[in-house]
Amino acid sequence: SLDSLGTSEDARSKRHSTSDLSDVPFSAVRKEGWLHCKQILTKKGKAEDREDMLAWIKVIRENSKAEGEDPGFASQALINKKLNDYRKVSPAGAKPDSSPKGSRGLGIRAEFLKQAGTSAPRSPRQDAAVTKDESGTQKAPWGINIMKKNKKSAPRAFGVRLEDCQPAPDNKNVPLIVEACCKVVEDRGLEYMGIYRVPGNNAVVSSLQEQLNKGATEINLQDERWQDLNVISSLLKSFFRKLPEPLFTDDKYNDFIEANRIEDASERMRTLRKLIRDLPGHYYETLKFLVGHLKTIADHSEKNKMEPRNLALVFGPTLVRTSEDNMTDMVTHMPDRYKIVETLIQHSDWFFSDKEDKGEKVSPIPLG
Repeated sequence: SLDSLGTSEDARSKRHSTSDLSDVPFSAVRKEGWLHCKQILTKKGKAEDREDMLAWIKVIRENSKAEGEDPGFASQALINKKLNDYRKVSPAGAKPDSSPKGSRGLGIRAEFLKQAGTSAPRSPRQDAAVTKDESGTQKAPWGINIMKKNKKSAPRAFGVRLEDCQPAPDNKNVPLIVEACCKVVEDRGLEYMGIYRVPGNNAVVSSLQEQLNKGATEINLQDERWQDLNVISSLLKSFFRKLPEPLFTDDKYNDFIEANRIEDASERMRTLRKLIRDLPGHYYETLKFLVGHLKTIADHSEKNKMEPRNLALVFGPTLVRTSEDNMTDMVTHMPDRYKIVETLIQHSDWFFSDKEDKGEKVSPIPLG
């Protein structure tokens, strides 16, 4: 009957609507061929409105690209056919779509052709960029923002891993901030009483941290803030305290604690030395540099009153820790942390000697 025929035609039209066009399984396309599926969908289906029409064209173009077709050639005939179909079903004098999704003031055919194009295939991201450019308002600001985001900034100084810090000019494995602080203290503070034990002004320390975190590639030691020894000593301690991966590293922390508890002195020293030698390059070199500096401070303890034990009380909890330090470890491991740093300062020459690497005779094991 006519009613059943009309119902059948409506169901078939809905089956080939825009939503189903994008849901055709890829296996069916490969089996029957994309052009076959495309002809079925475009000949039997009818777009309900202009936006529906644009969506069909978009799916046709995308699937043409997926099958290696030339979107400028393969889909042009289909687009022209759909234009004719659209004109047949569109009422005369219909108003152009005022949706913000499309450009205003363009004819239907001009807008279809603009989407179809005849140029080389573009990625969806490129198509999105073209759409934004055509809006005419975001082109310049968008380009500026992209340039700003892609511009590589200089390394930060605090709160980053050692290997990501700005390196010192004389040793690429030692951070610039560590070398600068140690140089200032050794130049002016070897006989300064209580060096590293007396804290500096928090506001000035924070000010220097912010400046260095902006990516300074050079440090102006003539800056007034660099003249206060307590500020510089606090800056150095803050650097090691903020390291996301501690100087003795997370994976070796427990090994160092256990090594320090070995009763036999010779075995304890050998185990500690091996653990130190097994540290990653940046961590070994930075530890070697820092311990050498603390040894220099301790050598002037008659004036500055900072013997190895006092320096260990200051630096032990900062250097020998885990990235997620907890109160239990801090309490139970505190004596070990002190002792490890104190031992390293007392026997720095033996721990960091490169004689073994050069094949020379190694000094006897000190009984630390």
